[in-house]
Amino acid sequence: MRPAWTILLPALFLCIGFAPAVAQSGGDRGIRPDDPNPPAFLATSFDLTTMTSPSPPDDGAAQEAVQGPVDAQGPLPPDADRERRYASLGSRIGAAKWETIGLFAYITATQAYWTDGTTHFHFKDEGWFGRNTNNLGIDKLTHAFNAYLFAEFLGARMARKTQDRARAAAPAGLLSIGLMLYGEMWDAHKKDSGFSVQDVIFNTGGATFSVLRHTVPGLEEKLDFRLLMMPNSQVYTFKGKRHYEQQRFLLSLELAGFQGLRDSPLRFIELQIGYRGKNFTNAERAAGIRPERDIFFGVGLNVKQLFFRDSRSRLGRAIGSGLNYFQLPYTAVHVH
Repeated sequence: MRPAWTILLPALFLCIGFAPAVAQSGGDRGIRPDDPNPPAFLATSFDLTTMTSPSPPDDGAAQEAVQGPVDAQGPLPPDADRERRYASLGSRIGAAKWETIGLFAYITATQAYWTDGTTHFHFKDEGWFGRNTNNLGIDKLTHAFNAYLFAEFLGARMARKTQDRARAAAPAGLLSIGLMLYGEMWDAHKKDSGFSVQDVIFNTGGATFSVLRHTVPGLEEKLDFRLLMMPNSQVYTFKGKRHYEQQRFLLSLELAGFQGLRDSPLRFIELQIGYRGKNFTNAERAAGIRPERDIFFGVGLNVKQLFFRDSRSRLGRAIGSGLNYFQLPYTAVHVH
């Protein structure tokens, strides 16, 4: 069994998410006895014995039915009403409450599946990107990327209701940090792991990048944070050091995001910088092979612009959106 207090933080986030928006009511029209121009529903006389409405005016104009007092300002436009409904931080978080619950369940299930043995809460200094670290820092970038994906997903879901992606960025980032911290609490009780301050810092960094991407004008169209999974002899390794060796994390600058290049041939070009590590499995270290860490630069093909720029199908739009986060193998040339 897991200590009960490890779920308090995500529970707090979920409670905030259910906080309702505070509605501000409009002012009602006041009625004075001495008003020389009383509302129509008071000026009109009714025959209570027959409960019939009076005859129409002599000019033949249809008399408008009155349903009750109307706000002096009239009904709010849809955009203004939506802005009022999602004015508070709690109401914007609540717009993605079910998605947050789903991610919470996903983290719980995966952490429970991969946990072999538990112990008391403890810290572990995992280092950063040194050759003597367990995974050369690839695991730190994995934490940043997962937090980034959570923030992107939750922000997109909030924006479906609020119609304001920029204002959804910060609450989505906070939820992502909270969910990743919940996962770190599981690590804090694993015998082969521990609570890592380095992981928390990179979780925060990944979520923060998502916030910046949607609040700095033009950044979303220009800069992507992506994962490139290079196939190995197993095609895909699900866990362990060989899994980390497959991962390359990169920032991709899309020339199509610049206004002057959107309709030029340069829109198919991306400039990339990334990080990878290799030769750090236990067998390779035991054989005396020196672990390698590489910062690489490259030029990539903007597959989204090439095939999915004006896609009208739901599948095409989904694939195009996914290419903002995942780099297809063999679609770029990198120099290590």
